[in-house]
Amino acid sequence: MDDHRAVSALAALAHADRLRAFRLLVKAGPNGLPSGEIAERLSIMPTRMSFHLAGLDRSGLVHSWRDGRQVRYAVRFEAMRALLAFLAEDCCDGHPEICGVGALPSCDEGCPDAGKTAKRRQTVS
Repeated sequence: MDDHRAVSALAALAHADRLRAFRLLVKAGPNGLPSGEIAERLSIMPTRMSFHLAGLDRSGLVHSWRDGRQVRYAVRFEAMRALLAFLAEDCCDGHPEICGVGALPSCDEGCPDAGKTAKRRQTVS
């Protein structure tokens, strides 16, 4: 991950509603949730939630796809891990285990949505 992508991802998370939505989607896992359900669970107006979900989608931290009449959103776990790895890259002078981030699995070890999501999900433009 480069500085530009990290700034974009962090900027997307720098709003309380987007952060809450992202955390809810992390909890939901690779199957994600419909946008209406996200709005309902977070008590946010659907139009406002759609605006924030679009921002998360543009940042690359989440992706969306049509599921019938609904639009579902899910975390791109490989992007989340890449951001965490980028932030901890030089932690403790090259010893990230000292500050507790050394145990973060890389996407090389397998992300929940790596490889299979592109095949089964149609991304919404």
